[in-house]
Amino acid sequence: MDDFSQNSTPKYKKYSPYQELAPNSPYLKLYYLPTAPEHLFEEQALRTRRNAFENLTFYTGTSYFTGAGSVKGSFEGLSSAQYGESLKIRTSRVLNMGGLKGRSFGNTTGVLGLLYAGMESTIIHNLDVDDAHARVLAGVGTGAVYRVVSGFRSGVIGGVVGGIAVGAFVYGKPLLKRFAPNLPI
Repeated sequence: MDDFSQNSTPKYKKYSPYQELAPNSPYLKLYYLPTAPEHLFEEQALRTRRNAFENLTFYTGTSYFTGAGSVKGSFEGLSSAQYGESLKIRTSRVLNMGGLKGRSFGNTTGVLGLLYAGMESTIIHNLDVDDAHARVLAGVGTGAVYRVVSGFRSGVIGGVVGGIAVGAFVYGKPLLKRFAPNLPI
């Protein structure tokens, strides 16, 4: 509880209608207002994630738009430019190749985001856990399901790659926050 007595000098001025009362007054404890959000049921306090449909929309949309801005197609357009072409034709070639490769790559990443959101929501709902292990397991499942159409071996390799990718993100984010706290992530 904050001490509003005359002896303490807070770093910031916090308004309190009870600052005239003694710091150990029972009235101050009676009217102490919590700063944390109050929940009606205990389950609401435990739930920190958004619902499944919000995750589905978020993961699919961000995956698609991240993949749609394909740099690969732009580099292919630059490399396929002929000697003596005008700037207008080179620009058109870069934009066309970027759009062509960006659409297919954006669709691929959008499908991966859709699969991941479905796997994550299913795992969280069925196992009733919401932690990093559930997200890595969803990454393994996403990679396996996406690549299993090419064969069992390819599905296993896709699951390993998916697990490593999600694990690197999930377990690497706290390390980045610890060693580079000024990054806006």
